[in-house]
Amino acid sequence: MVTFGLKVALFLGAFAFMEGFAWFTHKYVMHGFGWAWHRSHHEPRHGAFELNDLFAVVFAAPAIVAIYFGTSGYPWLLPIGLGITAYGAVYFIFHDGMVHQRFKVPLGKSAYWKRLIQAHRIHHAVHTKESAVSFGFLLARPIRELKAKLKARGVQA
Repeated sequence: MVTFGLKVALFLGAFAFMEGFAWFTHKYVMHGFGWAWHRSHHEPRHGAFELNDLFAVVFAAPAIVAIYFGTSGYPWLLPIGLGITAYGAVYFIFHDGMVHQRFKVPLGKSAYWKRLIQAHRIHHAVHTKESAVSFGFLLARPIRELKAKLKARGVQA
């Protein structure tokens, strides 16, 4: 039996796990062998979409599968799928809305959001797959530290 407490723990655990997963895939996949897709995100966008948007489809698949099986006999998978989906929604609002302004978001005035936005913009100071810093989305190192890392790599932020 999946209790309410376990459901909440699975949801929050999946949400938290996704930040680490996002950091890892951003650093080692998107800035690695997946650069052919991700490069479009570090260049000026032409039109509503970019090749990098395909990563959202890939990352949605585990959530869809977990939600499907969570409603089909494996109830412990439902909160996991919903936690992944919730992370994706927060990521979409933050990254695509607040940072890249692909749509208007009435958020982002707190010191926390401002630091995340600045950290992500520092990430975009590099237009190649090497030398970038700040690969997370909801957690970021202090801005001074990120700028110092870039400077040590010969990049001005």
